[in-house]
Amino acid sequence: MNGIYGRNLDLNLLRVFVVVAEAGSVTAAASRLYLTQPAVSAALRRLTSTVGAPLFVRAGRGLVLTARGQRLLATARPHLGALVEAALSPATFDPKTSERTVRLGLSDVNETWLLPPLLRVLAEQAPRMRLVVIPVQFRTVAEALSSSAVDLAVTVADELPAGTRRVALYTGGFVCLYDPRHARVGRRLALERYLEHEHVIVSYNGDLRGVVEDMVGVQRRVRVSVPAFQSIGAVVEGSSLLATVPVMVAREVTSLRPHLRTTALPFSLGGTPMEMLWRSAVEDDEAIRFIREQVIAVARSLQPVSSGPR
Repeated sequence: MNGIYGRNLDLNLLRVFVVVAEAGSVTAAASRLYLTQPAVSAALRRLTSTVGAPLFVRAGRGLVLTARGQRLLATARPHLGALVEAALSPATFDPKTSERTVRLGLSDVNETWLLPPLLRVLAEQAPRMRLVVIPVQFRTVAEALSSSAVDLAVTVADELPAGTRRVALYTGGFVCLYDPRHARVGRRLALERYLEHEHVIVSYNGDLRGVVEDMVGVQRRVRVSVPAFQSIGAVVEGSSLLATVPVMVAREVTSLRPHLRTTALPFSLGGTPMEMLWRSAVEDDEAIRFIREQVIAVARSLQPVSSGPR
């Protein structure tokens, strides 16, 4: 392909050539192309020089193709037609028949509540489409988007590359998750009792600091730090450990582990908007737009969308 690009051929000359061949004269072709006759003649001379053989011969006042010209016309005309069609015709997308693969970046908080209902929608409306899920979080999502590693992402985010589109899906708070058979938190969890207990935290940095340490400035007695929320329910169940988790995570954990309970935190820990993010470069990609619409619909079925695109 590089060799093709490197050859000295202006593809616009082929367009001039095809119109001249169809019109049978330089004058008629110039009128169709909105060019002057000298400009059309100059284009034909350049193309003839590049090809290295005559393409037309004169016949009375008009032009007729040589054998070399006939072969070039037969080859070039359908390709030019296809190029014009590709450039001017809008892309068609039918979810029922599309076989597109969309790369979806998800933070671990979102896999459980989003993927099952999203896949059920795809099974019904877009049975041939496929998803590739890539783990992202607020520190990695910017690079994943800018490098096109993902087509869209659902996570919390801070600073993002220029040209990133974002829409808030929900703003959820945090609760304390515990096993009442082993952890005694009282009817209303007080800060003193909260700090007396040992905790399991999620740390993307691989340290003993979690969201409470970062946002409230309170240091807990951390027994274990894990890199994701998937194991939180299994760690808490059967132990006296407390876990401070997003409401959406607690909802999924308690649905699978009915022995566990949640209670309000003894301090204010405001929720950060969970957002869907994508590059403006794929704004008009119908397949990606279809997935975006389904993600919003799933989020709306759980709680209202908190804000519009910005």
